[in-house]
Amino acid sequence: MIFVNQPPNPETRRFLYIVGVAVGLAFLMTALVYFLLGIGVIKAISTYVVWAIILFSIGAGILSGVVTRR
Repeated sequence: MIFVNQPPNPETRRFLYIVGVAVGLAFLMTALVYFLLGIGVIKAISTYVVWAIILFSIGAGILSGVVTRR
């Protein structure tokens, strides 16, 4: 039986931390790219480049989450 007041086990906490860092970093990088596109600093950028930046930031977030939690 699982009670509501019990904290999650360490593996679940580690997984949620890594996912949170990865998604947060991806949102931050995506917002930065779209902001730079909006103000005209970046004139034209391919959607493939935007996806590459998003995937890279997710990967970087996963790596930083793994390194930080050890």
